[in-house]
Amino acid sequence: MSTVLYDTPGPRGILRNRILTFVFAVALLAGLYFAYVKFDEKGQFDAALWEPFLQGDVWVNLIIPGLVNTLSAAAVAALIAVPFGFVFGIARLSEHKWIRVPAGAVVEFFRAIPLLIMIFFAQYGGSAVLGLTVTSFTAVVFGLVLYNGSVLAEIVRAGIQSLPRGQTEAALAVGLRKGQVMRLILLPQAVTAMMPAIVSQLIVLLKDTALGFIVAFEDLLNAGARILPANFRNLIPAVIVVAIIYIIINVLVGLLANWLERRSRRSRKTTIKPIEAPQSVGVG
Repeated sequence: MSTVLYDTPGPRGILRNRILTFVFAVALLAGLYFAYVKFDEKGQFDAALWEPFLQGDVWVNLIIPGLVNTLSAAAVAALIAVPFGFVFGIARLSEHKWIRVPAGAVVEFFRAIPLLIMIFFAQYGGSAVLGLTVTSFTAVVFGLVLYNGSVLAEIVRAGIQSLPRGQTEAALAVGLRKGQVMRLILLPQAVTAMMPAIVSQLIVLLKDTALGFIVAFEDLLNAGARILPANFRNLIPAVIVVAIIYIIINVLVGLLANWLERRSRRSRKTTIKPIEAPQSVGVG
């Protein structure tokens, strides 16, 4: 069906799209083949470089512990960032200026700062300025919460504002207080629309744990791009394996998100469409 941004193509448009798809597919395959040939010339596909991944101790002592640290940091950060996003997203919609303005300043400030700087400051700044001993895990979680929580706050604000204003007016007309309108009318509907964008941002959060390398966080990327190559001199194979693991995790999270969205839409009717995650101001 036609939409505001996209018209259903006619016969010529369909033919053009198929031709472009074919050309792109051929170019992609050619690029992959070129990369394969170049890697093969450098001996990156020699069996000796891939043998470490057939050893159980490599997985038990390096890859799996790194994966556990990655998932742990992402899980803890997500559990804090989501409530952070809801609190500040709702606060940005407050009619009280003394609540709305500070909440907006916090959100915009932490969205504008690169995540790498926040992680670095959390560890080294906390030690130099406050005299605290900040672990790499804490520093990574700190940065992930502030940055992704601020982006989630914008998602929450956009999701609530996308609801028809008439619903708020009708709820107030029947005697509901503003807090009840938000809790009983707006949030239950907005969550359905926000679900794809929230999960998308949580996937970004998971991948951003890799930035913990600046504070020597022992995550999956550290195991695959530092420790393994240092011992077996197989940087390219190690990075490929790590990338595949990241892809599998993100695909599983995406499938879970689609299932949750379908289930939510079956159990709750809503008049709004899913929203997209806002673009961040700084470099994550």
